[in-house]
Amino acid sequence: MIENSISLKYNGLIISSIPKVNIMTDIEIAQNNVMVPITEVASKIGISQDQLELYGPYKAKITFDELKTLQEKASKKPGKLILVTAVTPTPAGEGKSTVSIGLADGLNKIGKKTVVALREPSLGPCFGVKGGACGGGFAQIVPMEEINLHFTGDLHAISIANNLIAALIDNHLQQGNPLHIDPRTISWKRCVDLNDRALRNIIIGLGGKIQGVPREDHFTIAVASEIMAIVCLSKTITELKERLDRIVIGQNDSKENVHFGDLKCTGAVAALLKDVIKPNIVQTLEKNPAFVHGGPFANIAHGCNSVNATMCALASGDYVVTEAGFAADLGAEKFFDIKCRSAGLKPNAVVIVATIRALKMHGGVAKTDLSKPDCAALEKGFANLKTHIENIAKFGLPAVVAVNKFITDTDEEIALLQKLCKDNGSIAVLSEGWGKGGEGTAELAKIVADLADSGKADFHPLYDLELPLADKIKKIATEIYRAKDVDIEPAALKKLKSFEENGYGNLPICIAKTQNSISHDPKLIGAPTGFTFPVRDVQLYAGAGFIVALAGDIMTMPGLPKAPAALDIDVDDNGIISGLF
Repeated sequence: MIENSISLKYNGLIISSIPKVNIMTDIEIAQNNVMVPITEVASKIGISQDQLELYGPYKAKITFDELKTLQEKASKKPGKLILVTAVTPTPAGEGKSTVSIGLADGLNKIGKKTVVALREPSLGPCFGVKGGACGGGFAQIVPMEEINLHFTGDLHAISIANNLIAALIDNHLQQGNPLHIDPRTISWKRCVDLNDRALRNIIIGLGGKIQGVPREDHFTIAVASEIMAIVCLSKTITELKERLDRIVIGQNDSKENVHFGDLKCTGAVAALLKDVIKPNIVQTLEKNPAFVHGGPFANIAHGCNSVNATMCALASGDYVVTEAGFAADLGAEKFFDIKCRSAGLKPNAVVIVATIRALKMHGGVAKTDLSKPDCAALEKGFANLKTHIENIAKFGLPAVVAVNKFITDTDEEIALLQKLCKDNGSIAVLSEGWGKGGEGTAELAKIVADLADSGKADFHPLYDLELPLADKIKKIATEIYRAKDVDIEPAALKKLKSFEENGYGNLPICIAKTQNSISHDPKLIGAPTGFTFPVRDVQLYAGAGFIVALAGDIMTMPGLPKAPAALDIDVDDNGIISGLF
């Protein structure tokens, strides 16, 4: 266990220890940490080496036998489930993964057997602007570089499986089209695990008759693909196949839905996903177990790690810390209304991550001025946090605010934030996992454990599945986003009506919108109200089991920024990577 120092090593030899003062970059801290074999970490939660499939000494997957055992155990006597969400993201950063990992380490430090369950990083953000998903400072999971890059190959396999379906569809058209699929109605998109805006809208099949049927096609980023959602929501290979069969790929000449199962190729796709469905296990810097599996984005997908990873954590820990992407309006709502409903999960408590810096930005302060004390801006920006506190209460769950502390935070600002939270029925607790690891989250851990044990949770989804699809969209938009009204474009309304006529009216809604505002407009910071929420298109994810509603200008294939993170990433002759964050 790491206590008040961290070991430094050179060529594999420990040469010294340094105090826990964050004088290194995240990747340098991770590289200088001395990991223990993953078999040793897994043994802490009762998983033997025989039940692991090793990917080197520090990464492993759970075998099917152990997965089944853990699923059964979780269904009978699960641990307490704690969701970590956050305020609306800003360029100042919030640190949700850092708090999640630090909280899990803190809970273990105070004697609570705890496992953290996180999502896998996507290469798109790693080389783009958002960075990886391994936490930061002294609250990280390792091996950080491997997890942030190729890890165990899950996202690559998901991309290949997705694109095999696309290839099979186009081959079906080329080979006579016996199912009479109308090429104009094909809704299945190709995917790649990178930010590549040039692939959003393309033309395929050019070059003559033998090159395929020319048609418009599209790419999404792999983490927004329906295959990613299916993997994250499936518990077994049998369920995976059933979901694959249900995928709607288009319509025939009679305007009837054509399902992927009609192509009789489900087994081939499932074979590519055989290992993907097994959760991955790694370790925190403090040698505590972490399940890291599945990686959908919460702005354009359902934003939660896999059901299997959560079930394994619930079976092996008395407390489980998990996260949902972005803020409570996106990740938390989808965690509750899609994942928990699908898997029968019942959360016990919620942690809302906030920073004084982010709240000051929501109060109108420029990023360059965040180091200056500004209680007036903090109080104004608190409206954003207040909205998320209120949103969590709508699901019947108690919440605590974790203040991810920065060195520029003043005592006066901290005291004001704590008062504002108290006045609004919550409590704000400092979280210093970034600089101190589990030691810096011990106080937060005690409060969160007490909250999870309090019996105050009365979890329920936001809406009934029997509601019409348009009414579900309106309920989310008005109650969670605080929209005055919803404007669904006529073509999208027509599609919703068609979905209902074809038996999909009881599916939950997955709204795709900007993560940078509670609304659909990234320019509306703070806690906007009185706006009309525009839905321009809807898509049926019949295999995943939800309807995607696209709002505003949201894209399912992100682009790279002007100065992508790829400019700073490098590797030397010894294979040591730098620049990842």
